Amino acid sequence: MLLLHCSLLLLLLLPLASRPQKLPTRDEELFQMQIRDKAFFHDSSVIPDGAEISSYLFRDTPKRYFFVVEEDNTPLAVTVTPCDAPLEWKLSVQELPEEASGEGSGDPEPLEQQKQQITNEEGTELFSYKGNDVEYFVSSTSLSGLYQLDLLSTEKDTHFKVYATTTPESDQPYPELPYDPRIDVTSLGRTTVTLAWKPSPTASLLKQPIQYCIVINKEHNFKSLCAVEAKLSSDDAFMMAPKPGLDFSPFDFAHFGFSVDNNSGKERGFLKSSKFGRQTPSKPRVDLHKVCIGNKNIFTVSDLKPDTQYYFDMFAVNTNTNMSTAYVGTFARTKEEAKQKTVELKDGKVTDVFIKRKGAKFLRFAPVSSHQKVTFSVHSCLDAVQIQVRRDGKLLLSQSVEGVRQFQLRGKAKAKYLIRLKGNKKGASMLKVLATTRPNKQSFPSLPEDTRIKAFDKLRTCSSVTVAWLGTQERNKFCIYKREVDDNYNEEQKKREQNQCLGPDTRKKSEKVLCKYFHSQNIQKAVTTETIRGLQPGKSYLLDVYVIGHGGHSVKYQSKLVKTRKFC
Repeated sequence: MLLLHCSLLLLLLLPLASRPQKLPTRDEELFQMQIRDKAFFHDSSVIPDGAEISSYLFRDTPKRYFFVVEEDNTPLAVTVTPCDAPLEWKLSVQELPEEASGEGSGDPEPLEQQKQQITNEEGTELFSYKGNDVEYFVSSTSLSGLYQLDLLSTEKDTHFKVYATTTPESDQPYPELPYDPRIDVTSLGRTTVTLAWKPSPTASLLKQPIQYCIVINKEHNFKSLCAVEAKLSSDDAFMMAPKPGLDFSPFDFAHFGFSVDNNSGKERGFLKSSKFGRQTPSKPRVDLHKVCIGNKNIFTVSDLKPDTQYYFDMFAVNTNTNMSTAYVGTFARTKEEAKQKTVELKDGKVTDVFIKRKGAKFLRFAPVSSHQKVTFSVHSCLDAVQIQVRRDGKLLLSQSVEGVRQFQLRGKAKAKYLIRLKGNKKGASMLKVLATTRPNKQSFPSLPEDTRIKAFDKLRTCSSVTVAWLGTQERNKFCIYKREVDDNYNEEQKKREQNQCLGPDTRKKSEKVLCKYFHSQNIQKAVTTETIRGLQPGKSYLLDVYVIGHGGHSVKYQSKLVKTRKFC
């Protein structure tokens, strides 16, 4: 068995006073007590039996760990997990001094003589590896002796994890992979990918608590969850190295910038600073996402970008031990965005455009004759939309449009204009678009900046209400309509009906109040009032004002909810 008592470290590593020493045997109760005591492994190079340790390597600075197997034919398993850089590691064994092995008889040799006898000999190499894979050494009948694990990172400072046990059959801290450990892509869309995998036998057969964590990124597959966490935290204290010359308890995770979180349903957090490292400015967060989904074995990744290659990794995590095993990662390219059909605009003709939520539409305008100016009029019927105008590939305009807007751009012979309209995140968008090279041909009426309808509360009676609205310097036709609504009619319902592109032709004749022409050369006096009569006492009405342009197209002002007096 692996010896864990601190006297082992004194025996092998420290030249203390010469007094009779004896290698202790493992006491399981003592071992469990020592594992719980962080201070026991402080400044230690001893690998504990059955516990995973996390540690740190400086570039080109080797590190050595020790453990002792007392009896021949003891099972042994050693696992080394590189985190964010390839490692070179070697496992070797030396024979123990005869007097120190087992329950040897007689007086043991002095400590210094035992130490020299062990460390001066060249051990027998059992296994070596170079790379960034999670690699194992397993033996069902290992020799007794002093085992040395030497690790080196030649690429950069890095973290790593080591696990060793003399009871691999009963421990099984790492989740077992199914016979087919691949991740299958079962469905592929423009913004979604559905993944499926076979469950870990650790969950299905051994009934141990297992959860699955999916990692998505655009660069490469990962071979361990440790490597993922290192990448996720590359801009935090995870990569703050301890000062050279200091050894720390592998269980004191805070020394390495870790915060311990036993809640396996949450992602591991990392401290922003450490007393053993200096604070560094935060770097941009890497484009890497990790999500733990419980024990499901099918999951759909959404909100991806079209025509983009993604790498997917799956890790089975034992929530009792917080140790993980990687499935064989996969990659997939999302489908291309459906090619947009470009709508051709005709000079002086209004075109209706419908855009799905978060969608986009492309319009093309190619004047047949030379022109000095081109005018684009956009009427957004619902919420605001984004408009971009390019002339022969050059961006001329990029703005948000709400209501009616008009843009006049300098013309160019044989120029072609591409208009991109991007919809709103809240819902679908409807627009009316007009392009023309004739500035005087305007189908949309001009609007004031404020399109609200004002109601005068003091002029309210049991059968009438008085309202006012702003006009412009351009002579236009205004029509006012009324509709009786329930008392519980609210602003949310009114908002749903705010389609400014629906004209008077969609209203009932009985709802029409009147139409009149109105304008004023003095913009400050461009105000008109109207009294709506013939209303019922204590009733609510929705009032709409439409302004109709010379081309027959109308724009609706913001609706106004009014209520007559109940008693007069």
